Amino acid sequence: MPCAAILVGDGATREVGREQAAAYDGPGFIWVHIDGANDVDLGLLKGQDIPEVAASALVATETRPRCDQIEDGALVNIRGPAAAETAGSDRLVSIRMWVRHGKVISVTRRPLAATVPVRNQLESAKILDPGDLVAAFARAISGQLDPQVADLGDTLDDCESSLEPRQVYKLRSTIAHIRSEAIAFRRFVAPDRDALLTLAEMRVSWLAEEDRLHIREAADRFARMTEELEAVRERAALLHEQLTDLRGEQMEARSLLISIVALIFLPLTFITGLLGMNVEGIPYAEEPWAFWAVVALCLAIGVAVIGYFARIHWLRR
Repeated sequence: MPCAAILVGDGATREVGREQAAAYDGPGFIWVHIDGANDVDLGLLKGQDIPEVAASALVATETRPRCDQIEDGALVNIRGPAAAETAGSDRLVSIRMWVRHGKVISVTRRPLAATVPVRNQLESAKILDPGDLVAAFARAISGQLDPQVADLGDTLDDCESSLEPRQVYKLRSTIAHIRSEAIAFRRFVAPDRDALLTLAEMRVSWLAEEDRLHIREAADRFARMTEELEAVRERAALLHEQLTDLRGEQMEARSLLISIVALIFLPLTFITGLLGMNVEGIPYAEEPWAFWAVVALCLAIGVAVIGYFARIHWLRR
């Protein structure tokens, strides 16, 4: 659905031409959807009777979720999962809508995953007015985003259950990815909630009470996702601190082991170095038992040092 004008009325849905969409004033409503950012597609906006502020917002390059009432119409901008991920782009895709009685004009610069299920509802005659269409997008986007946010929490649960020194380096990259995803989602999920709450409170002729109920339901789901993302971000930060502590403990344990080995062999090195000097007068140099006596002395000193370290608990992990 790269660019289409759809007429909804009398339980039937059909695509119409640009001129008919611009001039239509009969039963049902017209939905003009532009899925792309080229000049040819955006040319459909000409002659659609859109306020200048709304027209500028529809074609803006950078946007954030918002909802503003302009006379009896509303400028609605919400974000949802993309139909296909693109490297270097925002995690969520925006859909900008100008909604008034009898007409909805929407623009997405990248394909939105929610467009297909909404189009299916439209063709099944489940969407009969502009309020139904906006509510359908809100419900579809929140329904698609909810499992993705839940997966972040589940993955973090798995990281917490497998938290051990041997997994430090593997878990650090996983937790960093989860934290990055949570921040990317949180950037737009909370404003989505605010925009939908603002829309639900608007008193406009094309928004029925049932539509308000569905929009509030979607806003509540966005609010819950916002809380979940906050929890994921805080838990990820706490886990990162725990991993840092574990890594520090590993380094301390290894440094202590190296220090213990060095301290054990320090006096032994002194003795062997002293007795290994090539000078006259070393006691018992000619005795056959002298070598084994030195070995026994070194072993005794080593055992004594190890026993001392055990006594002061240096050998405990």
